[in-house]
Amino acid sequence: MNEVDIRKYAQLMCELGLTGLEVNEAKGTVRLERTGTPGAAPAAPSVQAAPESAPKAAPESGVTVTSPIVGIFYAAPMENAEPYVRVGDRVKKGDVLCLVEAMKLMNEIVAEQDGVIREILVKNGQLVDFGCPLFRMEAAQ
Repeated sequence: MNEVDIRKYAQLMCELGLTGLEVNEAKGTVRLERTGTPGAAPAAPSVQAAPESAPKAAPESGVTVTSPIVGIFYAAPMENAEPYVRVGDRVKKGDVLCLVEAMKLMNEIVAEQDGVIREILVKNGQLVDFGCPLFRMEAAQ
């Protein structure tokens, strides 16, 4: 099992909110686990051998906005401020959706197209990985 495969499974864990995942393939067997409480920053996945297969995720509809970097997700520009977006908000291409803090730098995550926010997939202050889904939105027609 190579690093790319392990990262793919770690991303799947983030997408589905899983705390553990076991995968048995011809390339090898891997078990990923993370600890922490809901809403708290999850620990990095650890790898160990395991004998079972992983469940398959169902495809989601709409457009998914993912994190381009590893960091801490912030829904608002500062503590106690209104969030950039809420479920049901209409956004235009270029609108700021959230911030992801990486190495003490605040990175704005912007909408890549017009649409409506249908779901916010992470909590404020949560650690997100590269490719972790942040928002699900419906593209504007």
